[in-house]
Amino acid sequence: MAAAAATATAIFELDPRKETDLDAVVEEIVRLEKKIFPKHESLSKSFHDELRKKNSGLMCLKITNGGEGAEIAGYVMYSWISSLCASITKLAVKENHRRQGHGEALLRAAIQKCRTRKIQRVCLHVDPTRTHAVSLYRKLGFQVDELIAHYYSPERNAYRMYLEFNDD
Repeated sequence: MAAAAATATAIFELDPRKETDLDAVVEEIVRLEKKIFPKHESLSKSFHDELRKKNSGLMCLKITNGGEGAEIAGYVMYSWISSLCASITKLAVKENHRRQGHGEALLRAAIQKCRTRKIQRVCLHVDPTRTHAVSLYRKLGFQVDELIAHYYSPERNAYRMYLEFNDD
């Protein structure tokens, strides 16, 4: 009987200046973006432009399934407006990889990256009906700042949430 192939996960920051397989990775992320987010919330048409900005970052979660190859299972995109404030602009995990801690790992990695930049506050917006996402953000210390009516569309609101670093 053959042994099961090992599965490995790795989070890496996509650096457009150094990534040798940039187009393939971005193409995979764009497909995921189109599948998860409604058209008016998707960055699929502007992903390359977002990556070129000096004040943004993209971290990807790659899963390697032994001899079956590797896939991008999720990503988190963030930007920093100033040295004081950053924003999580996207967090996505493929449906078949959800509820396994991948979203939390990506979010923790992005938060840590913001901390290394001496950012004091990380903000994000989330649809209150996405209860799993809201629970994840609360678990990592995010608090609801306010409910913004009609943020995504006339029928969809958003919580603006924040995480404050109180390092002295």
